[in-house]
Amino acid sequence: MQYIEANGARLAYDDNGPADGEVFLLSHSLFFDSAMFAPLTRILTGAGYRTIAFDHRGQGASSPAASIDELSMDALTEDGAALIRALGVGPVHAVGNSMGGFVTLRLAARHPELVRTVTTLGSSCEEEYKLAEFGPLVESLGEEGGAARAIDTLLHIMFGDASLAAGGPLIERWRTSMAALKPTIRDCAWQVINRGRLVEELAGCRVPVLAIAGEEDHAYPQPISGRNIAEAAGGRDETVRAAGHSVALEKPDEVARLLIVHAKSVA
Repeated sequence: MQYIEANGARLAYDDNGPADGEVFLLSHSLFFDSAMFAPLTRILTGAGYRTIAFDHRGQGASSPAASIDELSMDALTEDGAALIRALGVGPVHAVGNSMGGFVTLRLAARHPELVRTVTTLGSSCEEEYKLAEFGPLVESLGEEGGAARAIDTLLHIMFGDASLAAGGPLIERWRTSMAALKPTIRDCAWQVINRGRLVEELAGCRVPVLAIAGEEDHAYPQPISGRNIAEAAGGRDETVRAAGHSVALEKPDEVARLLIVHAKSVA
């Protein structure tokens, strides 16, 4: 990991691929960190692209937040914009899974000069429609972190049925990681489920947007993670079979193919 000061935060990032390659900026999901993009990074760099996967403020190896306000989707968006500027890599192809998609959509709406394309994976441009369901879970995280009592619920939210049934190293790696989450994750999660609506702000979006939905997404199924985003941003959507909420992890080959097609569409 490398580190850089951006927007008052010390952000950790992993930079791979040719220095002169087109850049994919990879923005991770809640309960994960930039390591969720390791399989996707191998494919994209093998195709000649440069990837920069970063940890959001308050998560992974990046600096903690001084207040819960610094963890809002708006604040994380400004962190992402500052990171692009600090590294001098814009405009980038911005890709975000779930929470990361909330950030990349805001980049498209508010900083179009910094992004060539935007792709969301298992994300949404609307307010949280499962607030009543997720609210108690978030509060329990503040008491226990990702302890054993919450871990199966988190895995069900974050992965599709096919991935959970298959089990194996993928699920066990992230089971261990999520179980180790500290109670501080509560503030990150609270900001995720209390985010603002973005539909109207995306009207007239100038950045090409692709919304990728997992067929088995338990959190944001179609049309939330696909058609609704595409319609709001004037983009298009795709559905990936046998994938849940963590599309980038569950189906990296298919996601990479769609990302490359999307990137080449603006070449």
